[in-house]
Order: sequence, then C-alpha cells, then structure tokens
Amino acid sequence: MAGKRTLIFFVSLLTMMIFLSGCGEYDKLLKSQDYDLKYEKAKEYYALGKYTQAIGLIEQIIPHFRGTTKSEELDYLHAKAYYEMGDFVLASHYFETFVHTYLNSQYAEEADFLMGYCYYKLSPRAELDQRYTYNALNAFTLHKTRFPDSKYNKQIDELTKELNDKLAEKSFLAAKLYYRLELYKSAIVAIGNSLEDYPDSKYREELMYLRLRSRYLYAVNSVRSKQAERFQQAVDDYYSFIDEFPNSKYRKDAEKIYRNCNNYLTSK
Repeated sequence: MAGKRTLIFFVSLLTMMIFLSGCGEYDKLLKSQDYDLKYEKAKEYYALGKYTQAIGLIEQIIPHFRGTTKSEELDYLHAKAYYEMGDFVLASHYFETFVHTYLNSQYAEEADFLMGYCYYKLSPRAELDQRYTYNALNAFTLHKTRFPDSKYNKQIDELTKELNDKLAEKSFLAAKLYYRLELYKSAIVAIGNSLEDYPDSKYREELMYLRLRSRYLYAVNSVRSKQAERFQQAVDDYYSFIDEFPNSKYRKDAEKIYRNCNNYLTSK
C-alpha cells in the first residue's frame, strides 16, 4: 500500500514538473524578441491542440509579420484556434476579417464556410432571438455566391434547411401565442404571414386550422354589423382547409365551425 502511495506521489510530482517546465518555456517565449521562433512555436502549439498558448503568441507577432507572406497563415490560425476552442463569437469575427482580407487565399473557402458555421453554432432554440440564425443564412448564401463549386455547398444546403425549419417554428409559436391570448385579429395576420413565409413547413395544417378557428371566434366576438362578413371569411377558410387537408385530424371541429357559420349566415 505504501509503495502504491509512493508511486502516485512521484507520478504527480513528475506531472507537475512537466507542467511547470512547459509554463516556464511559454513565459520565456512571450518575453522573447525572436519573432521567427514565436512563429514556429505558435504553429507547434496549434498542432498540439494548445490553442490558448497559440493564440497568445499569434496575437503578439501578427503586427510584426503584417504585410509578409506569414501574415495570411497567422490570421487563419488565429481564427481557427478560437473556433477549435468553441469561442464562436470571436472565431466568426476573425474568419470574416480573414475572408475580406484574403479572398483569394487557399484558406478562404474554408474560412468563409466556418464563419457561417460559427453563426449556425450560435443559433439558439426557436423561442429566442434569431439574429445569429439570420447571420448564418446570409453567410451561407454569400458563400455559395463566392464559391459556386465549394465542397461545403451540400452541407450548407442541409444546414440551411435546418435553420429555416427553426425560423418556421418561431413563426408558428408566435402566431399560436396570439391565438392562445385570444387576440384573434392579430392571430389571423400572424398566421397568414407564417403561411406565406414558410408555405412548406410542417406546421401548415395546424396553422390553417388555427386561422379558421381564429376567424370564427373573431366573428363571434364582433359587433353585429361586422359578423356576416367575418363568418363568411371563416367559411372561405374552411373550404381552403378541407380542400388541402381532407383527412385532417381537425376535420371534425372544422366541420362544426362550418355548420355554426352557415347557421348564422342562413338565418339572416
């Protein structure tokens, strides 16, 4: 037992010595004026996955090498190191700067795609603000313009569909919220916008049903002088709904709404 504890102690001590040795080497590099050595060590740290150290050295030497052949590679590694660390905000910024500076670079196609991919990774769930979703979609669209034969275009098509599905979900949730709050006029407008913006979304059937119910309930709660017109609009929505979804799970309730609207209209 004592021998095992001794072995653990020496392994821990050796690990600490290696760590401190590495820290000492890195501190010396930071203080060094040998920019070529820093350049080589920055690449070495990056290759080893030591991205924090690579970034520290790169940010020191980028101004020195600006305008030289090494500048392009350093700017690329700078952005890529932040990407590998999962800092997608800074990575997207540095990838964008890189593409604008080196559009003809051998790294430009990858950097341009990764800029959009960073925004994709930052895109939150549908209920939240979708600024990064729109940024990703815009970046992917621009990438396909800049690089029509890009090896990333197939992946971009898949990611674009995923992002558009998220926007469709957000639009659906917003429209449904108006309905739940019994703001039927606003619900009708929001549902119409959602159907127009995302005509092929998986929420189409439910949205069309909710618009029918919203029109009906809006008519029920309207002043008498407006009811006939609004019940007729509900009837028109019923026909549109049934024509598109004849076997809908909402059909039974839709037909009840239709009968109620017809009863009102025929009684006038």
